[in-house]
Amino acid sequence: MDRTRIAIMGAAGRDFHNFQLAYRGNESVEVVAFTATQIPGIDSRTYPTELAGPLYPDGIPIFPESELPRLIREMRVERVDFAYSDIAHIDLMHKASAVLALGADFALLGPDRTMLESNKPVISVCAVRTGVGKSGISSYIWQLLAEKGIRAVDIRHPMPYRDLAMMRVERYASMEDLDRYGCTIEEREEYEHLIALGAVVMAGVDYADILAAAEKEADVIIWDGGNNDLPFIRPDLEIVALDPHRPGHERLYHPGETNFLRAGVLVINKVNTADQASVDSLVAAAAEFNPDATLVMTESLIDAGDPAMIAGKRVLVIEDGPTVTHGGMKYGAGALAAKRAGAAELVDARPFAVGSLRGTYEKYPHMTEVLPAMGYSAEQLRDLEETIRATPCDVVVVATPIDLTHLIAIDKPKVRVTYRVADHGAPTLRSIVETFLAGQGLTK
Repeated sequence: MDRTRIAIMGAAGRDFHNFQLAYRGNESVEVVAFTATQIPGIDSRTYPTELAGPLYPDGIPIFPESELPRLIREMRVERVDFAYSDIAHIDLMHKASAVLALGADFALLGPDRTMLESNKPVISVCAVRTGVGKSGISSYIWQLLAEKGIRAVDIRHPMPYRDLAMMRVERYASMEDLDRYGCTIEEREEYEHLIALGAVVMAGVDYADILAAAEKEADVIIWDGGNNDLPFIRPDLEIVALDPHRPGHERLYHPGETNFLRAGVLVINKVNTADQASVDSLVAAAAEFNPDATLVMTESLIDAGDPAMIAGKRVLVIEDGPTVTHGGMKYGAGALAAKRAGAAELVDARPFAVGSLRGTYEKYPHMTEVLPAMGYSAEQLRDLEETIRATPCDVVVVATPIDLTHLIAIDKPKVRVTYRVADHGAPTLRSIVETFLAGQGLTK
């Protein structure tokens, strides 16, 4: 039987998951290549046969996305599957048009085909864009469950930036685990805050195996989404976060709009730092496009530690990398905290950027007042450290979800900015989760 020849466009996450659920062991198709983008250093690898299965004794090669036209021609690709997140609709269609112009089909696999079923209740936390505040919401829910004596495991969207076979199933329950696995900044930003609360976090590459491991020790599964991707596990309570600092984006990005339309609960986060008109526009959009969803408001409470160190100073603000790069934000919690504390100036680090960070600024020219915390490799960590050292400022505001000083040296006075989610008005996120738990027979 002739096998349909497929290439999968991805970013080391959704692409691997779709392959495992839809194609691994499927003799009617042959995945001839993955392509990779968004994340530095994840192309020019091989998806190993240990994960790909016996139909792929040599594994599956991974190429830069820029090589896709050549792959379609030389590998006789018949269909290209798109499988990564947080891309503008117009950019997605440009990619589709380029594929179609070369004669191949262009496809998106749907949620029903790519969601695992769990034997435990599942709460998913997803979003319409990167940087909306999913992590804070996941932490809030985990703490609520722990308060009630309910065991939860947080399953995080994949970040397989290292050895893929070694990362098949990962369990994080201590800070030592982060060191043992050699986690990047991006991984630490997602895991550390939960581990500090006492949570168990699981992630990796093979989510069927990850889910099976989590079900052995959890009463409830929390799906902790990445970017604005769809859940990998079918949720019983589907929560999607909206950002009033980016009103309108809920309908402009893939697959965030799908999340927006699917959600059972829509959470407008950061209402305390956004203008009321933007909040109102999200309320109106929710009423028009997903009127059956329950609408919840939450605040993002920002703590600048010692604001007196910021007042009147030239401040270099370091923000969460994905939020201000492909998330498109010009600022984050650090910039908001610095301005509130009376900073004299937010220093532009672009003229002093070193190595890979120069390329990051060129790719994302909207960043003029913040430095993205990029740390996918040891080289990027060195570039970040040297850029901080080279940038003239009085104080460094570190607004990443982790303490960067665990990974790099900062040779200037520094202030750590933290943030957490809190309920705002009714209905509350707490009441929504408690009602769900009662329906699952998990509370007295």
